Amino acid sequence: MPKDIDKTIAAIESDLGPIDVLVWNAGNGVWKTWDNIELEAFDVAMKTNVYGLLRATQKIAPGMIERAKGNDSTSTPCSILVTGATASLRGKPMTVGFAPQKGAQRMLAQSLARDLGPKGVHVGLFIIDGAIGDSGCGATEPTKLDPDAIADTYWAVANQPKTAWSFETELRPSMENW
Repeated sequence: MPKDIDKTIAAIESDLGPIDVLVWNAGNGVWKTWDNIELEAFDVAMKTNVYGLLRATQKIAPGMIERAKGNDSTSTPCSILVTGATASLRGKPMTVGFAPQKGAQRMLAQSLARDLGPKGVHVGLFIIDGAIGDSGCGATEPTKLDPDAIADTYWAVANQPKTAWSFETELRPSMENW
């Protein structure tokens, strides 16, 4: 997986230039109880949610730091935005292969935010909770998240002024039972 991340980042930067916003949306979960989950499946979820985020940050953040030097309003806005889940806050019997990984991801994002924020890189975690519908689904499916509305929220956080950065943003449909 690290080699795949490295190759993907190199290809993107070769085609489009330096990456100023990383949206880590890769996720993996296994819906089993503690007595039914295989360690390999548990580990794959950890590698996807946590190790992958760390590797991508290791490859991308140094350039972001360089481009975002200082705290003035003229520096390039650089952000690492991580898609998390309510499972990062609590576990349930069937989330043994998801909650620990999302919890570790949340802690890693917190560590990154504390280190990278003063260097001009905004790190944010998004707790996405609920089924995601089709574009524009809000009017017809109030129990689902509209992907366009999710994207608008990511965009808004990525463009927050350095004087008012948020770290944790929760998104859920108005009729979600949480």
